[in-house]
Amino acid sequence: MNDDRDDLDGHTIEELSDYLDADRKPYDPSIENSPGCRIALDALERLRSASLRLLEAEASEEPEPDENWIGGILANIGREARAGRRIPIEHPDPAADLGITEGSVRGLVRAAADTVDGLIVGRTALEGDVTVPGEPITVALEATAYFGHPIPATTELLREAVRSALALHTDLLIAAVDVTVVDVHHAPPRPPAGDDAEEER
Repeated sequence: MNDDRDDLDGHTIEELSDYLDADRKPYDPSIENSPGCRIALDALERLRSASLRLLEAEASEEPEPDENWIGGILANIGREARAGRRIPIEHPDPAADLGITEGSVRGLVRAAADTVDGLIVGRTALEGDVTVPGEPITVALEATAYFGHPIPATTELLREAVRSALALHTDLLIAAVDVTVVDVHHAPPRPPAGDDAEEER
């Protein structure tokens, strides 16, 4: 609990989840102005629709869906949102000192993973010394695959999405994107097209 509060500027992942439940009202500047909290909020919002649909789908087929699975992902989001190490960004001006936080990069990896159908990522990690330019880095991911999606093809799409996002937004030298599938669940039903339109208004 104390670790979560340190990582999220005094807040916990449970408090952020409650804040989302209230549609981020009343506006809380201590949350909205915190980079760590905003990374966690983005991840929670992406997780929410998928996880709720997944639990609903499993509840119709299994008497007791495993809520610990969702809890594990929530815990990972809280840990990964912390700033972590500072990753340098190259600039032609030698006087410029640019960088991005490790937490931001993990958030970027999660956002890229969410564009891939057929799985949901539970844990992300950057292995290697990200503080040294040109150092080979391995992105380690743990994911849950959705039943009916071919795992080899789906994980390859995940690797490509993560590599593309990191190449576009960072100077990291990605040696590998390792994906470990730790579980298989029934795929959540897609929301009706009208629901997306409602949310965009």
